[in-house]
Formats: sequence, C-alpha cells, structure tokens
Amino acid sequence: MAEATEQRAVATAFAPPPPLWKYFTQDNIDALETIKKEALKKNGDEARMGKHWSPAELRSLDVPPELRFLIPPELPTGEYTVFGESQTLSTTLPSLKEQGIEQLYPEPGSDTDQASSQPNQPLNHAYYLLKISKSLLLNFLEFVGILSVSPEQYESKVEDLRNLFINAHHLLNLYRPHQARESLIMMMEEQLKRTREEITKMDEVKSDIENLMNQLEAEGQQLSRKERLEDTAESTPKPGTISEDTKLVWRLLGRVD
Repeated sequence: MAEATEQRAVATAFAPPPPLWKYFTQDNIDALETIKKEALKKNGDEARMGKHWSPAELRSLDVPPELRFLIPPELPTGEYTVFGESQTLSTTLPSLKEQGIEQLYPEPGSDTDQASSQPNQPLNHAYYLLKISKSLLLNFLEFVGILSVSPEQYESKVEDLRNLFINAHHLLNLYRPHQARESLIMMMEEQLKRTREEITKMDEVKSDIENLMNQLEAEGQQLSRKERLEDTAESTPKPGTISEDTKLVWRLLGRVD
C-alpha cells in the first residue's frame, strides 16, 4: 500500500516535495557544520575552515542518518525517472527510426535528398517543414471530410496527423544546437555592444571633465594675472606724487624742504 502511494506521488503531474525536505532544518545544518569542523580538526586541516566541501568529501564523513539527506547525492548515470517517465542523460537526439516512428523526410546526404548534381548536400529543414505543414492542412481537411461521411474510419487519419506532427517536431529539435549557438552569439554580441556603449560614455565624460579642468585652469590663470596687475598698480606711485620714502631720501640730501 505504501509503495503504491509513493508511486502515485512520483508519477503525478504536480508531485509533492519528497519527504526528505523536513530534514533541512537549521539545527541539522548547524550539526553538519559542527561535524565538518571536527573532521578538519581531527585531520589537522583547520586552514580549510569555512571552505567548500565536495560531495565526495561530504559522503566520506561519518554522519547520522538524518543528516545524510543534506549531502548531495552522486550524479545519475544512464537513465533516471522524472514523474514516472524515463529520461536519459545523453544529449544525442534519438532518431525517429529508433523510436519506431515512420520518418517522412530523407536522411542528410541520402540519394533521395540529392536533387542537385552536388553530392552530400545538407538537409533542407525549412523545405521539408513547409511540405509537412502543407500535408498537415491537407490531412486535416481529409480528416474533417471523413468525420462528416464515416466517423468510424477516423483512426487511420488521426495516426497520419500524429505522424506528421512528430516529424515536424523532430525537425525542429534538430535545430536546437544551432539555436543554442546562435542565442549565445546574440548574447555575447549584445554584451559587447553594451560594453562599447559604456566605454563611449566614459570617454565622453572624460572629455567633458578635461574641458572643464582646462576652462578652470584658464580662468585661474586670468585671475592670477589680474591680481598681479592690481598689486603692481598699487605698489607703483602715481604720476606727480612722491612717496614718503623718496621724500625722506631727498630731505636727507638737502634738496627737499
């Protein structure tokens, strides 16, 4: 009974969180940190206090069962199950023939795909996607006609529609590596564009600051020149006047009363 309940919980579309979530408490996290510190002290490796631990190192620790759930598990290999469906870690897209589905477009480089005289031409995905789209419209019209005349014969036409949709979806999936590569190129180009714009704005700000500094320097030089002229004008006697020091010198010489 418990196994059946657990299987339903795993296979449901909106599965609840696994029961191990309740072990992720602050007390358990603190306890695991204490165990790591004690292990470092025991091994004389106290310099690694607070440093990152790899999952393999954590799995080598002697911890209670309730703390084992805090340690990341090993990476899955081969196949794994998600919501009751078997998934594979392989990034290679399986062919339609491997899945037991009729392939409606030729393989790249096959004789049927060599319309021109050049050998080993790449598969024209857009051309076959267009053909499949037209076939979908035609088969849908035929499907509507069958439903209006003899609905009991719908099954074969539904299978044709299903096969066309699967082939179109598989052709689109063949574009995924190209899409990922082009998306990465666009992201890098956008980042480069933003960087260049920031550099241009920084150069503009630098130029504005340099112009302002040159303007302030020129104004400072003008003020200094003006102040020197004013000081010189104040120290130079006016025409027709004799300073007190000059009068004293002339008086000593007996030339001024």
